[in-house]
Amino acid sequence: MSRSAAPTLGATELRDRVAAAGREHGLDEVGCTDVASFPEVRRSLEQRRTAGQHGGMSFTFRNPRRSTEPERLLRNARTLVVGAKSYLEARPERPVGPVASVARYAWRDHYAELRAGLDAMAAVLRDHGHRAAVFADDNALVDRAAAHRAGIGWWGRNSNLLVPGAGSWFVLGSVVTDATLPVASEPVEDGCRSCTRCVDACPTAAITADGVIDARRCLAWLVQDVGVFPREHRVALGDRIYGCDDCQEVCPPGRRDVAATDQTPVDVGPTTPPDAWVSVLELLDPAVSDDELLERFGRWYIPRRDPRHLRRNALVVLGNVGDAVDPAQRAALARWCRDGDELLRAHAVWAAARLGLDALVDERADDPSPLVRAEVAMAPSVPRAPGAA
Repeated sequence: MSRSAAPTLGATELRDRVAAAGREHGLDEVGCTDVASFPEVRRSLEQRRTAGQHGGMSFTFRNPRRSTEPERLLRNARTLVVGAKSYLEARPERPVGPVASVARYAWRDHYAELRAGLDAMAAVLRDHGHRAAVFADDNALVDRAAAHRAGIGWWGRNSNLLVPGAGSWFVLGSVVTDATLPVASEPVEDGCRSCTRCVDACPTAAITADGVIDARRCLAWLVQDVGVFPREHRVALGDRIYGCDDCQEVCPPGRRDVAATDQTPVDVGPTTPPDAWVSVLELLDPAVSDDELLERFGRWYIPRRDPRHLRRNALVVLGNVGDAVDPAQRAALARWCRDGDELLRAHAVWAAARLGLDALVDERADDPSPLVRAEVAMAPSVPRAPGAA
């Protein structure tokens, strides 16, 4: 139907058609709110940035004013139509060998599925003579704030949006439109109450206040940051190569669904999550080029699009989960302890020390890099991994 031929609909009917289109194209939750600014969120972002809690993260910290004033996103904007897409699916069985775990949201491109639903809603609005623009996973809007005010869920203690009865296993996005649609009358009531399970479960104590994450401690951010992975958080990284789900795994609203989902058999085939587990030795294989790593993992946020950061993380993981007796793993560490990149040599030395491979550490005692020599000097204080030689 052309735009000029579209029937005139009342605001409520148009909203319902928009929401129906989103759900037909995979969205699990849809809500509407106005485009008024989010001043409290802006103040929080600015305060955290001033305090350094952003840890160098740009995202919505880059321009708090822009990301908290949705009326700026579209001329004559009136309404935000917010969509939520669940990404909860069964975790495949852990493969044999040294493997790294990936946070559930990154197993596949769930944002593509989210955008399909948002695009479908935007199309309905355009068909009825309105302007509409889609925003998701960018610096333009604080998605959780929009979803909270749209009545989709409450802002949890771990800073995630929690959908009643379903937890925080959702990616979020919005359609900004000049259509005036009915909006949520009030936000969802806070369901965290006195629960602090997410705070207690965080491996680095990164949840410093209700809804506040110190990015300098958050493993999900540290694997995306540049430079040296903080020594004080390397053991806590465990087997994580990308993201961290700990605070979500223990959260009561979604915990039951996680347990039920993970008990569901996973068929090995085209629908198997491709990146739930990643081979550490594959990431560290010098025969795998930078271009090949970017082709496979390029939809992840890789700092400066430089795969050395993936290899840096893989070396820390190998130090945590590796087997010092395995020849292939010993050979991989020996190779990276002698690599031309001082950042990777330094992390390889740490991993070797953690696995008790002291000969590889001692070999770098006269390394030309101060960064590597510092790792050698601190090697005696590195906690030995379980089963280290």
